[in-house]
Amino acid sequence: MKKNLFEMGNSWDDGWSSDNKQKQKIEKQTTKEPSKHSLYISKERRRGKIVTIVQPFYLPKNELKTLLKNIKSSLGCGGTIKDNSLEFQGEVSQKLRDILDSKGFKFKK
Repeated sequence: MKKNLFEMGNSWDDGWSSDNKQKQKIEKQTTKEPSKHSLYISKERRRGKIVTIVQPFYLPKNELKTLLKNIKSSLGCGGTIKDNSLEFQGEVSQKLRDILDSKGFKFKK
C-alpha cells in the first residue's frame, strides 16, 4: 500500500506543508539615521477618541522603545509601538512634530 494515496508529484518530505498558517516571517528592516527618515503624521478616530500616528521609522527595536518613552514623557500622554510606527493617544500632532524635529527627524513636505 502507498504512503500517500493522493500524490501529485511533490514530495511531502521536502519541508512543504499544506498548512498556510505556518508562514515564515521575513523581517528585513534597514536602519537609517534620523536625518534620512521621511516621516508623516496621520490621525485616526478609534472608539470615539483620536490617535496620532507617526510612521515609518527605520530604527532598531530598542532605540524605538527609548524614543517612545522619551516622547511620551515629554507629551504627557500614552503611546505604543505598532510595526514600524508610533501611536499616541490624543491629538498631539504639532507638539510631536516639534519634538521629532528637535531630535533631527525629517518629515515629508
